[in-house]
Amino acid sequence: MKLELRGMSKRFGPVVANDNISLTVNPGEILGLLGENGAGKSTLMNLLYGLYQADSGEILLDDQPVSFSGPGDAMAAGIGMVHQHFMLIPVFTVAENVILGHEPTGALGALDLDEARRLVREISDRFGFNVDPDAVVEDLPVGVQQRVEIIKALARDAKVLVLDEPTAVLTPQETDELMDIMRQLSSEGTSIVFITHKLREVQEVCDRIVVIRQGRVVDSASPDTPIDELASLMVGREVDLSVDKAPAKPGEVVLSISDLTVIDERNQKVLDGVDLDVRAGEVVAIAGVQGNGQTELAEALLGLREAESGVITLAGQDITRDTVRQVLDHGVGFIPEDRKKDGLVGEFTLAENFMLNGYQQAPWAQGISIDLEARAERSNELIASYDVRTPSAATLAKNLSGGNQQKVVVARELSRDITVLVAAQPTRGVDVGSIEFIHEQIIATRDRGIPVLIISTELDEVYALADRIAVMYRGRIVDIVDPDTPREALGQLMAGVTKEHAA
Repeated sequence: MKLELRGMSKRFGPVVANDNISLTVNPGEILGLLGENGAGKSTLMNLLYGLYQADSGEILLDDQPVSFSGPGDAMAAGIGMVHQHFMLIPVFTVAENVILGHEPTGALGALDLDEARRLVREISDRFGFNVDPDAVVEDLPVGVQQRVEIIKALARDAKVLVLDEPTAVLTPQETDELMDIMRQLSSEGTSIVFITHKLREVQEVCDRIVVIRQGRVVDSASPDTPIDELASLMVGREVDLSVDKAPAKPGEVVLSISDLTVIDERNQKVLDGVDLDVRAGEVVAIAGVQGNGQTELAEALLGLREAESGVITLAGQDITRDTVRQVLDHGVGFIPEDRKKDGLVGEFTLAENFMLNGYQQAPWAQGISIDLEARAERSNELIASYDVRTPSAATLAKNLSGGNQQKVVVARELSRDITVLVAAQPTRGVDVGSIEFIHEQIIATRDRGIPVLIISTELDEVYALADRIAVMYRGRIVDIVDPDTPREALGQLMAGVTKEHAA
């Protein structure tokens, strides 16, 4: 099926999310929709899927204009969508999820689960998905859950399949398997729109690439376009994606984690005997598929989660049971994975956000009062040093772009006198240009002799920054490897395949 979007525009108040976008996807073509977070990619696909209504423009399928009042209309017309966050019911089986909303019935209107199982098996066998119709979704690995989402779309006879950031929660092997599935679908005539900000992936699997920047189509490119050129198209200026760093010079152990176990609210063991040392002057990166304990590790280090057992020491001092305030005062710099929820107060000015961790001490305070003159001067220095694009320090944090918000968090943490830096997903949702800057700051911190612990699900980032890589799987560190470890081997560790399992 041929899909064409003509002059699609969508505003949210004063913000123009899509500005007169036109593009075509031919039958059996894999079109990469490439752009930074916030460029308007997902909004455009939500217009196509009937989740939003366009302010102007039209959608054509096989040259015929169509309009959708909701996802049901889009699915009926042959459009399927696999969302970045899966729309599955965890306690239902695969078959129950696949038929949800268009349940087959037998005699007397009874639910025909046998027909549902047959449908799942038919699609699964056809594409080599290897999915059990009776498996409960919450028991399946993330990569298999994604296949269930694709089966759902194909069961509704999707001729156009939209994949929205589909590799965000996959191991490298699962990503390769997904790309094989995409190629097979396209060979059978399915048109695919592949939404991503990952340059390597569009090069590997797409037939054509359309680049969106600030809500507009800025160019189209072939998959053999150099990565640096694609990055420049995304950002609008030249970008150096390589991280220039000298070899690490590790010193004494500064942060030591010993046999750390954490139990969550559901009485599940989310950290299971974690052991890790981080030395002065090195970057240790925690690699793993999201949901394997990385978030809980960061929260335990900051004092946000109570340890069931184990010890955390910083510069020889036990901080396991310390409060967040005490941990910060001991010199832990912390970049949280969700800057809007945990890193900033959106209704505060930049100046107020800069002083959040040290409001009671110089240069922010004099005695028991805030030193407004010193605060303004220091805030302007940080804005200049960290290249924060803002009208002034009086601007509210919520009014900055994601990249500039992240720079505010980085500036606040690195401008303090810190003993260790813990950075969780330090460049999540950040444009390529800001990634370049933040990576430089992290390496500069390492080179000042400060140990850095990075937690990232982006393998390119892990390889670019790490001096050692610790791989987490199901709450445990399964191995610690060098950054020259092949991606395939690292991916196997991320999936829980260790040397013992492989032997």
